[in-house]
Amino acid sequence: MPDSASLRKILKSQYHASLAMLRDTIERCPDDLWLRADTPNAFWQLAYHTLFFTHFYLLDGPDAYTGWRGHQSQVQQPDGIAGPPDRKSILPVIPRPYTRAEALEYWAICDGMVGARIDAMDLESAVSGFDWYKMSKLEHQLVNLRHIQHHTAQLSDRLRNTLGVGTPWVGGVPFSESDETAK
Repeated sequence: MPDSASLRKILKSQYHASLAMLRDTIERCPDDLWLRADTPNAFWQLAYHTLFFTHFYLLDGPDAYTGWRGHQSQVQQPDGIAGPPDRKSILPVIPRPYTRAEALEYWAICDGMVGARIDAMDLESAVSGFDWYKMSKLEHQLVNLRHIQHHTAQLSDRLRNTLGVGTPWVGGVPFSESDETAK
């Protein structure tokens, strides 16, 4: 197993790479696909859901979450995705879609917090900090990375099926300590 500093560097690289791919899908999405509601969740909802949980699970626990400037508490439900009013959903109707600019602003916040949050984490902790995740902090971070990639793949698939364009693969994002502290 790598030492703590190497492990943190690897986690940061993979978070930045995963988030770079998510950003690419957000930037490539045309306006009509961004708002289209012919799936159980619109493109913007899935992008926001991914960003919300990236932010949330980079924290020490649920009590540490304070939202961001554009947070709409009615949008983020326990399963992350509210359905349109004509579907059989127990979740409320979404009040207002997030714009691409808002999603990219939130993306920048999430990407910018990676370094400091990973550095502050007790990766040796046997608990995740979230009662519903019965696993170590390190494993929970791997789950969070998988979550980003899972939804980025869904969004990328929508782009490929709608526009015929893919999302370029980002294997890792090298950085220096000075780059990380500037964020």
